[in-house]
Amino acid sequence: MGKPTGFLEVERKTISENTPLERIKNWKEFKIHPEEKHLREQGSRCMDCGTPFCHTGHLVGGMASGCPVNNLIPEWNDLVYKGRWKEALERLHKTNNFPEFTGRVCPAPCEGSCVLGVIEPPVTIKNIESAIIDRGWEEGWVTPHIPEKRTGKKVAIVGSGPSGLACADQLNQAGHDVTVYERADRIGGLLMYGIPNMKLDKEAVVQRRVDLLAAEGITFVTNCEIGKDIEADQLRNESDAIVFCTGATKPRDLPTPGRDLKGVHFAMEFLTGNTKHILDTKFDGSLPELNAKDKDVVVIGGGDTGTDCVGTSIRHGCKSITQLEILPCPPEARTDDNPWPEWPKIYRMDYGQEEAKALQGEDPRKYLVMTERFVDDGNGNLSGLEIIDIEWGKDENGRFVPIKQEDTRRTIPAQLVTLAMGFLGPEQSVVSQLGMTTDPRSNIKADHGKFKTNIEGIFAAGDCRRGQSLIVWAINEGRGAAREIDRFLMGTTNLP
Repeated sequence: MGKPTGFLEVERKTISENTPLERIKNWKEFKIHPEEKHLREQGSRCMDCGTPFCHTGHLVGGMASGCPVNNLIPEWNDLVYKGRWKEALERLHKTNNFPEFTGRVCPAPCEGSCVLGVIEPPVTIKNIESAIIDRGWEEGWVTPHIPEKRTGKKVAIVGSGPSGLACADQLNQAGHDVTVYERADRIGGLLMYGIPNMKLDKEAVVQRRVDLLAAEGITFVTNCEIGKDIEADQLRNESDAIVFCTGATKPRDLPTPGRDLKGVHFAMEFLTGNTKHILDTKFDGSLPELNAKDKDVVVIGGGDTGTDCVGTSIRHGCKSITQLEILPCPPEARTDDNPWPEWPKIYRMDYGQEEAKALQGEDPRKYLVMTERFVDDGNGNLSGLEIIDIEWGKDENGRFVPIKQEDTRRTIPAQLVTLAMGFLGPEQSVVSQLGMTTDPRSNIKADHGKFKTNIEGIFAAGDCRRGQSLIVWAINEGRGAAREIDRFLMGTTNLP
């Protein structure tokens, strides 16, 4: 540890984003690059703890505590403090295939379990991680590593999201011939179309990494849906192993009266259409057919997807934005039943809520609210939502249920609603075609650490196996599946 007193002398500062009113003017990444002096000072706050919980990656209280890919955080914090950036990048790449992705979109469970966070604001781990990899690209340190030998084994990866790409990267470095199949027209899955451009730049960040993977020998096939464009059995016959990394793409619906009105859409339909449009039109300023301009927009649901709908609607020029949450507002600070090193379940505003507050004067989220009905304008179009406040109580079986507060029933205006209430698992077409076993939540059944399905030679990783989760868990699973596939193909493995 370079500076034992760093955490006593330096306050946490996160110079990482443009101001809300500035960044909503375009679709450019709102991430900015702090000066090296600032980053080195922030790195000095890392205490090099005897037990660094930041990189443990355990589930505590049902949520990630520490880094699921086990980043060697104290090591590269210290190297940044000392100005040894290239060494910091080498340490970072030992555990994380894509730090430019996690450094931008990961919620940073590492910071939630930082030991310094027990008494002070935690170390700015996410900012430092992002700065290391960005410096690596700028300096030309990130170059293709082409395997010296090939095994002759063919592996097919279905899905090109973070788990699929991580799995492909690891298997390619082990010398296998890897082909990644993606049904969309661009590689990246969630990274390309599920996350807006202002949060994760598609051309400068995502495509740059995809191009590097291709240069290293990975084959990418787009516009190809397994089970439709290529039969699943054909893929089995042509491959020595298959891994499904298709994500959890089946959205949770809201079967409420008026659901079929024009103007009610799943969040991913809204977000994907927007990103595809701005990429296809090369950011010419035009809007996609499904847009929020001059509309009262209501986002039902929270989480990252809900936030992305808020930020996207604001950039379209919506008339107003409201976000409805069925759960209560989190507390300002940790409660007794949410101790460190659990993820802190506290009130915070993400970028979308910050932008909405800057425009409207308040957080757009309304808590403890349930949608009762989508209101018809008389012509099959959405005109509003009938909503009601609720409280949570227990029924006769002791289960928590929402209790409606009848005197709070009201209607709010809305011409566009996006449903951002999470996902129910993978789509089942190919799963059923191949006869893969699923768990009670409809995810592909394969034990973590083994990743084997009930079919010999077929593996599963990421959200399609564990359910909707974080990008770092997807990378963790992709790396783990690659290790087990390599073992299956070769009898042993040296993959981490």
